[in-house]
Amino acid sequence: MTRTSLRTAALVIAAGAALTGLVLIWVARLSATRFLYVSELGADGEPTAVVFRWAMTLVAASAAITAVWAGSIRPGVRWLASVAPPVVLAVAAVSFGVASQVTCTRYCPIPYGPSFTWQDFTHTSFAVVGFAAGCFVMLQVAVDRAHRTLARFSIASAVAVGAIAATGGLLSLARFAVELGGVLELIATTIALLWLVGLAVLLARAPAREVIPAEAEARGPVTDRRATVTRRDIPPAVFD
Repeated sequence: MTRTSLRTAALVIAAGAALTGLVLIWVARLSATRFLYVSELGADGEPTAVVFRWAMTLVAASAAITAVWAGSIRPGVRWLASVAPPVVLAVAAVSFGVASQVTCTRYCPIPYGPSFTWQDFTHTSFAVVGFAAGCFVMLQVAVDRAHRTLARFSIASAVAVGAIAATGGLLSLARFAVELGGVLELIATTIALLWLVGLAVLLARAPAREVIPAEAEARGPVTDRRATVTRRDIPPAVFD
């Protein structure tokens, strides 16, 4: 198997894993007998906990596989290129992996009050870091001038996820319209996971992009010196 074939196969597996994880989250949410947030699906004692753990594990695996083959993504904005996209995706993968195994306690208490435990703190912290890393990668891909289809797809996803998740989070913290906040959280999660599926698929379809050494990239494009040689044996024209 060639490197290109291996890359394509791995990214297709990554897309399938993310899509399966998303389906499992929806299956768990629709099978719940009461209103639950996404993280609450995996809380201790919930019938949906096992399904949630499998779903998040698949998402983490998808992000990890995609990170291995995301070296061709090069953000065109300096501050977004401060950390390589594969590294950010790897951080998201590890964070979601931890959050999938260290789930919150019953009813997933909000981050303050006596019911909030270290287990809840661990789950919430890693879930937030993973989600933030995912949004950062979306922005990185959105300013990659080479992957134009990916860029357009990513900017739309980043704006939608950021706005919806922020609104849902504020509603949850304020304990206002709690069910609406939960629905918005589920929608944001769905968009983010569909983006991960799309990223893996579009990277699999994109031609491999050569890695340019940093020093060569800094010098700019290489020009053919033969085309820029000045004829020194011809004297300048003399006009009367």
